[in-house]
Amino acid sequence: MGNYLIDTNIVSALLKDNQDVAAKLKEAVIRGEEVVLNGVTYYEVKRGLLASGASHKLSKFLYFCREFGVVWLDSQDVFDEASEIYADLKRTGSLIEDADILIAAVARVGNFILVTDDQHFQKVAGIETRNWLSCQG
Repeated sequence: MGNYLIDTNIVSALLKDNQDVAAKLKEAVIRGEEVVLNGVTYYEVKRGLLASGASHKLSKFLYFCREFGVVWLDSQDVFDEASEIYADLKRTGSLIEDADILIAAVARVGNFILVTDDQHFQKVAGIETRNWLSCQG
């Protein structure tokens, strides 16, 4: 059992009615696991939907956010953790984008399993990932 933090590419798959991802989400809910988005994903998805004028998908997304909740970036712990992740990745020469560092920090601070299709999160120590877009998720 686990608690899941949903990354942007997984939300996008849900908005495109990916049935495999929807089934995995439903399974997690049935098992009583917590499923949440994070503030960075909220921003990335909403800005894209607004820019493209996808009002139906925007309504669906906002419903999803109300249903599952969003972990906002309102904690010094998240930014302290993000700073540590940045420093570790910089030292090893394997930096990832700042937005993804913040997502990883939310996952570590909240002890969430990060559900993502992005392999670069494996560079971040201390987070567990799942890929609901692949057979292994």
